Amino acid sequence: MRLLAVGAALAIGFLAAGTPARAVDAVNVRTDAAAIDLTDVLDRQRTEADRLQVSTAPGPDGIIRRIEVRGRESSTNWVVFALSNSGDEQIDRLIVIPHYRMVGSGLFWPDLGLSRVVGITPSSGERPDRQDSAVADIFRITLDPGTVITYVVELRTDKLPQLYLWEPDAYKDKINSFTLYYGIVIGIAGLLALFLTILFVVKGSVMFPAAAALGWAVLVYIGIDFGFWGKVFDMSAGAERIWRAIGEAILAATLLVFLFAYLNLSRWHVRYAHITIAWLGGLATLILLALFDPAVAAGIARFSLAAVAFLGFGVVIYLSTHGYDRAVLLIPTWFLLVVWAFAAALTISGLVTNDIVGPALLGGLVLIVMLIGFTVMQHAFAGSITHGIVSDVERRALALTGAGDMIWDWDVSADKVFTSPETENLLGLKRGALEGAAATWLEVLHPLDRDRFRASLDSVIEQRRGRLMQDFRLRTEDGNYLWFALKARPVVGSDGEVVRLVGTLTDVTDFKTAEERLLHDAVHDNLTGLPNRQLFLDRFEAVLAFAKSDPAMRPTVMMIDLDRFKQVNDSVGVAVGDSILLTLARRLGRLLKPHDTLARLSGDQFALILLSERDPGRIIAFAET
Repeated sequence: MRLLAVGAALAIGFLAAGTPARAVDAVNVRTDAAAIDLTDVLDRQRTEADRLQVSTAPGPDGIIRRIEVRGRESSTNWVVFALSNSGDEQIDRLIVIPHYRMVGSGLFWPDLGLSRVVGITPSSGERPDRQDSAVADIFRITLDPGTVITYVVELRTDKLPQLYLWEPDAYKDKINSFTLYYGIVIGIAGLLALFLTILFVVKGSVMFPAAAALGWAVLVYIGIDFGFWGKVFDMSAGAERIWRAIGEAILAATLLVFLFAYLNLSRWHVRYAHITIAWLGGLATLILLALFDPAVAAGIARFSLAAVAFLGFGVVIYLSTHGYDRAVLLIPTWFLLVVWAFAAALTISGLVTNDIVGPALLGGLVLIVMLIGFTVMQHAFAGSITHGIVSDVERRALALTGAGDMIWDWDVSADKVFTSPETENLLGLKRGALEGAAATWLEVLHPLDRDRFRASLDSVIEQRRGRLMQDFRLRTEDGNYLWFALKARPVVGSDGEVVRLVGTLTDVTDFKTAEERLLHDAVHDNLTGLPNRQLFLDRFEAVLAFAKSDPAMRPTVMMIDLDRFKQVNDSVGVAVGDSILLTLARRLGRLLKPHDTLARLSGDQFALILLSERDPGRIIAFAET
């Protein structure tokens, strides 16, 4: 009984020391097999302790042995597989476990890559020799003829995207072929980024720096994914995870900036700018988050990139249906971007598992940047002014100077307005206050003129013809308003799109003041300021019309005639007579309510329409006062 108790205690202790022993099936390695995917035959195990007990695959003699492997880094994640060599030749192979694989990396909390293997322990023979590599964990093994070896792999993480067994020369050929492809793609991306940067220097429109920034972001991103920057700067796998998350956030941000700048969404609607700034602020926060949790930052960046692609396509289609030419030109490129985003979503979710999908997607991203470059180039070099107009510039400039008008020029592609300095001097503004985006004029315009001004500009740009003639008020430094007359015509480029609106500004404040005075004097007495006969009769007809529809309304009309007023003028002069008329008008005006009317019909005749009193007694009392 004592022996049985001791045996039971030993068995319990042995079982508690590790996981139960399980035999694995060996994969036969043929000499003509260049590569074998072992991912699906791996026996994945997890322990609570830092060691693993496992049963080996049956050897040539059919015996199953049991081995125990102690972890080097207190690991709890393991994989086990077995290989056999049934031939009569010694076989050398490479066990390759990539640090990062786009396929199946995931959308939320993605796997951004890491050196996954601590070490590999064989059931017999020499320990596999680790090879130097910045992109994968590579171990060289040797299988003697007629041997069966079980390998226990100690992992740093619970994720193992792929494990391949490669013939050394075949793996070298694969690396060389992909290196050539990587070099070509990186070279094209670098040239595109440099070209778009030069284009930005030549043309100052905001769409060109946005396109250049997108080109550089794509170059940085594919350089990280291809392992180029890791070789240049000797980055560790952990550092690459951070830079990969930052690269994805920057890629989403630059794509958003390009869409916003190219479509010029903030021309009139400031809320679009607010949305974009808030979005960019969130992506900038992801860059800081990537320093602490790269997986979360990359997941949000990937979702943001997909949102920019799909929501942006909806915006492009919407603007295209409303006749916006820039959006029409962007449809093919953005459609390819949507297809690319959909294919990338299938890839990172693991629905597409081909090894060449990842490099192909990055090459497609460079192709999309190239198409974007072609699109912005069309705006860079289209629409130049013809030679005949240029030769006539001097004559037109002299005529404009002689007329004394001010220049008003709106560069539509760059969304920049230029006005002559004289305009700012008249308004008392600082130099350059009226230069900038067209939307800045809305702040200086009178509130009642803003919608009309904006609609007129949009109409000319949409129709690509016609003449813009607008009278509007601009606010001075002290808060008053001056009237200006704008006469401008669109300049259409070779692509049929309006590239400029050029014209003149004229100060018409004196004209408008005189016009308003004439309109006032036409219906008012110029001495007393009271309504004249024409305005009185008009109001009288309106009161009669209201009285017919409202029986309760009883208007009273009184005529006031000054006796011997002509004798007063003859005896004491016209000045005294005018003073009497003004005094009478003021006194009568004090007796009336706001909805009553007092008018001067002729030299000494006045009339009033009394609506505030309806009681006959009160009306008589009013007349006697």
